[in-house]
Amino acid sequence: MKREIALLPEANVEVLCYRCDISPNRSVISAPHRVGGAASFETTAMTLEDTVEIAAETRTGAIKIHQPADFEGMRKAGKLAAECLDMLVPHVKPGVSSDYLDTLAREFILDHGALPACLFYRGYPKTVCISRNHVVCHGIPGEWALREGDIVNIDVTVIVDGWHGDTSRMYGVGEVGPRARRLVEITYEGMKRGLDAVKPGATLGDIGYAIQSYVEAQRCSVVRDFCGHGLGKVFHDAPNILHFGRPGQGAVLKPGMFFTVEPMVNLGKPAVKVLGDGWTAVTRDKSLSAQCEHSIGVTEDGYEVFTASPTGLFQPAILGG
Repeated sequence: MKREIALLPEANVEVLCYRCDISPNRSVISAPHRVGGAASFETTAMTLEDTVEIAAETRTGAIKIHQPADFEGMRKAGKLAAECLDMLVPHVKPGVSSDYLDTLAREFILDHGALPACLFYRGYPKTVCISRNHVVCHGIPGEWALREGDIVNIDVTVIVDGWHGDTSRMYGVGEVGPRARRLVEITYEGMKRGLDAVKPGATLGDIGYAIQSYVEAQRCSVVRDFCGHGLGKVFHDAPNILHFGRPGQGAVLKPGMFFTVEPMVNLGKPAVKVLGDGWTAVTRDKSLSAQCEHSIGVTEDGYEVFTASPTGLFQPAILGG
């Protein structure tokens, strides 16, 4: 009893095949191998009976303008991604291993008939990214455990019927100190200000300026090395969403654009470096870093957030709660 799901989330020439065995004792999806030019991911213990092929678009470099009907697909994907992060809230506590949180997220996603977009994406080995303290983004879950006072970003992307829901938020581990709490609050407010700049006729530079001007007024810095991105049936698509910029510059926003706004904010300087694993980005000065991310769509009169928490748990008020 197997379900094979073929999708094309990013590459122009390859189809990614997940063969997912779902059982009471869930096994981990194995590393990919090539089959007739396709990359396959297999497990050996799954128990679903249907085969599903999900057609996806390719990345062309052009900004896609989606149709009104496409918003519903993004709502479903975004809602599930947000529900996944909601589910993790009571589990984020001192002593819990990051790998355990990753397993919970993977099981949740598969149990809801979706796919974990990050798993084996460009070789990434886990379902979510977990970045704590001075890790800016793309922290890899493992045996390492959460510690009292940590601030942690968990970033998840799910695929539902071919649509990508991408979101991340901050969690406090136990009692969080005032400097860390303030950083998270600034990051969240910076993201909100970026979102509030989104409307037809505005520009990408307006979004970046709204975030940068607020964050720097708080004597923090915006990371330049990473940015938001377009998404939909492609995981990372045009346009790039810089979290710094000048008003009036960049592409003009139009209804039907889908993208993420996901500023990374440091207490110290903006410079980062990527560690030897090729993924984990950290602040060069070892200052604390935080990130908040929503997936949104531009509407006729503003924007719609696809990844809002159904239970209101996105806000940094939950830190240390």
